[in-house]
Amino acid sequence: MTGPVVAGVDGSERSLVAAEWGAREAHRRGVGLRLTHACPPLPRRVSPVPGWTAWQNVGEQMLRRTADEFRGRHPGLDVEGVHTDTEPEQALLAAAADAALLVVGARGWGGFDGLAVGSVALCVAATADCPVVTVPDTATRPSAMDQDADEVVAGVNAHDPADETIGFAFRAARERDALLRVVHAWALPPASPSAWMLTVLEEDRGLWEDQESQVVSDALRAWREKCPQVPVVPDVVLLGPAQALVRASERARLLVVGRRTSPRVAERRLGPVAHAVLHHAHCPVAVVPHPA
Repeated sequence: MTGPVVAGVDGSERSLVAAEWGAREAHRRGVGLRLTHACPPLPRRVSPVPGWTAWQNVGEQMLRRTADEFRGRHPGLDVEGVHTDTEPEQALLAAAADAALLVVGARGWGGFDGLAVGSVALCVAATADCPVVTVPDTATRPSAMDQDADEVVAGVNAHDPADETIGFAFRAARERDALLRVVHAWALPPASPSAWMLTVLEEDRGLWEDQESQVVSDALRAWREKCPQVPVVPDVVLLGPAQALVRASERARLLVVGRRTSPRVAERRLGPVAHAVLHHAHCPVAVVPHPA
């Protein structure tokens, strides 16, 4: 998609770090940045109408100031500010309806110490029609977060690969001039002993790993031909998928995972792997929707 990059802002430092990530991504893609702020109405028993109007004005002023700051830091970037009086989840999903990418902080003003990912980030990652990048709560400067690491990591089930996820990862690696590490986690056959039991013959384990490696190679062949400039390292790991991806995220600029979509809105949800990496990854996580 060639739509804008949408970033949610609420005035918190976490949201501004995520919006800065979104601004750099918009610059790479050559598209605009749409900063979105939601200020839902307060119950009348909490604040009368004049108080609610003042509350809205504060939000609008914050958004204008933030947009001006981003224009100053990123000359030439088309920055738009959108202020709504709806709930944050609704505002972000509406703003992202025609977007190429939605970027949110893992947490905003809400939550509590120790909470890795807030309800808004989880909701939009599970329901948005476009890819969603969640930027983790970290004290790292925004510029360092995207430049110190040298890899884009993609979690891929090579037995059932999703072109949307793989394509997003290849594009991200190409735009960052980074290595693409494709992580495929596998397990021993159910009837086999534990991987750590001595009764597993090394020859059998090696044969199974070779077979998994061939499956990964087959799944990536077409994409390697489309994007020959992207260096690719297949990483076949005998671990649970979430554990393998969280480990790989320690050296990554971006971690890319997929999410199966459903035509029934009530059934849109994150799978266990995507949910786990959102809570524990050491880098921004892109959740890419794809048909089931």
